[in-house]
Amino acid sequence: MNLKGKIAIVTGSNKGIGEACVKQLIEAGATVHGICRSGCSFSHENYTCHHGDVRDYEGIKAIFEKVIDAQGSIDILINNAGLGYFSYCEDLHIDKWQELFDTNVNGVFYGCKLALPGMKKQGNGHIINIASIAGLEGYQQVSAYCATKFAVRGFSEALYKEVRESGVKVTCVYPGSVKTDFFRHSESIDAHDNMLMPEDVAAQILFALQTPDNFHNVNIEIRPLKPRG
Repeated sequence: MNLKGKIAIVTGSNKGIGEACVKQLIEAGATVHGICRSGCSFSHENYTCHHGDVRDYEGIKAIFEKVIDAQGSIDILINNAGLGYFSYCEDLHIDKWQELFDTNVNGVFYGCKLALPGMKKQGNGHIINIASIAGLEGYQQVSAYCATKFAVRGFSEALYKEVRESGVKVTCVYPGSVKTDFFRHSESIDAHDNMLMPEDVAAQILFALQTPDNFHNVNIEIRPLKPRG
């Protein structure tokens, strides 16, 4: 099953899992709109990059409206934008706590809120929320990040039950450590080749997007086999 004719929005589209998803969506035939805060990493005739911050509801709303006006619908939403800080609870600055929730939780909510009316009206659509294994179990020195990903998990599990009868799928993805720049804020962890590759995580997401209409991957947990080599 290809995705020819499908319209997709991917947040955090300029690197890591987001960039890999964009490329694989295009290969599958989709028209893709990316949202990112920094410059676009590549160009393609079926890809449009929008500069935006998922923390800014009005700005994101304007992008969604622009896409819908141009394309007529949104079939796929991948809420990928996110960040993490490594710190003991008492050492984490309050601004970073707020930034984590504004990005990782509010950003997911905003995207879903904006995409769902059209998806429900057309009777189909697929939302992918990128969480983390830190949304399944707690880890020391990332308690704030874990809190945001547990929130994404609960939101996603409730949301899929809200919209399933409308023909809309919601899938939450829980990757383990991925070789991206996520660890740039960590003094003790560097990205390495035994971590998951962004392209492999994206391939699992594409598989979920290409399943039959009555087949629903609700949760996808992905871990590296030998994370420390």
